[in-house]
Amino acid sequence: MRNQSLIAAALAGLALAAALPASAADDMEKATSKEKCYGVAKAGQNDCANKTGTHACAGQSKADNDPTDFKMVPVGSCEKMGGKKA
Repeated sequence: MRNQSLIAAALAGLALAAALPASAADDMEKATSKEKCYGVAKAGQNDCANKTGTHACAGQSKADNDPTDFKMVPVGSCEKMGGKKA
């Protein structure tokens, strides 16, 4: 009996996924995708090394919004935040 419940739930999930419009699936993928955004990281909150090589690790930026330091942000939000993708 339990196997039948699991199979029914799995089939219902597949049907729901198939019913989603392509744009909803694209929006969902876009929301989970990240991109490098330069010039938006606060001091000490960058995600990795900067373009010029003056530091090589996350959290080592010295100034807010340094154009050589990046932060990973959701795809499509970089320019809205005032940053540049590269």
